[in-house]
Amino acid sequence: MKTLLASSLLALMAATPALANKAFVSNERGNTITVVDTETWEVLTEFDGGNRPRGITMSPDGTKLYVCASDDNIVRVFDTETYEELESLPSGPDPELFVLDPEGQYLYIANEDDNLVTVTDTGTRTIKAEVPVGVEPEGMAISPDAKWVVNTSETTNMAHFISTEDYQIKHNVLVDQRPRYAQYTDDGTRLFVSSEIGGTVSVMDIAEDGTPSMVGKIAFEVPGVLPEWLQPVGIKITQDGSRIFVALGPANRVAVIDGESLEVIDYILVGQRVWQLAFTPGQDFLLTTNGNSNDITVIDVAAEKAIKSVPVGQQPWGVVVTPN
Repeated sequence: MKTLLASSLLALMAATPALANKAFVSNERGNTITVVDTETWEVLTEFDGGNRPRGITMSPDGTKLYVCASDDNIVRVFDTETYEELESLPSGPDPELFVLDPEGQYLYIANEDDNLVTVTDTGTRTIKAEVPVGVEPEGMAISPDAKWVVNTSETTNMAHFISTEDYQIKHNVLVDQRPRYAQYTDDGTRLFVSSEIGGTVSVMDIAEDGTPSMVGKIAFEVPGVLPEWLQPVGIKITQDGSRIFVALGPANRVAVIDGESLEVIDYILVGQRVWQLAFTPGQDFLLTTNGNSNDITVIDVAAEKAIKSVPVGQQPWGVVVTPN
């Protein structure tokens, strides 16, 4: 009898389709959030995201969506099922990009207008700290152990390494012109920083104590594309570190980089002015936001090919996908 019940349960589980995830896309000019089903790639709905929504992330359990409403000078928080606004969080002026710590307690927010990184407690809805950084802070990354937050400052051309223990900058690393994004590998041993105007991605080794050291820079070259159009922005790295994907802005390409050799091995043609990137759970697909063609591109990660374009709102900027 127990064997029969177990067999029936297994059959039922096999017959039950996996729950589809949802991608949330912030539309900077449309002031909306578009929701896309990641199984059918159909748009489910679109809702008000505040004024100029840009940076977007999600709570670890996938129940809350955090949106930088840049022109409202706040972070708006939405329910990922009902799409209702739950609350707002203080952010400092003109929040652009942020990262959430793995426990979901602290948001580290780049405030472009006043050269600060704001630390906001999502539970108490209060600002815990403000960290002065370089001019025009934008990119934000957090180390896997949550001991370090990295901010990139566009005009200062630096990556600032901030200790989450005392919110002090411990290291400043000069990179190329107009750094826009930073991303750690999953094991925390490397950091990649994109420089939009410099046209490169800086690669740093990270010591056990968090100390960075520059090991090289990755440049890009696409036949028929002007060098000034090759503007690296968003970066995503596979869990095993074997592939690094870099959005190249107005070049309308995503670069595919070998994680070991750091050589560019391919360029994937996507929509116009590709900006930010997000994996689906399991990293089967990579989504790109394309600001000038008002769509997202779906890339098959294993095949390293674009397979679909999905129209979204006006000038899509950021994207995040619900976890399993």
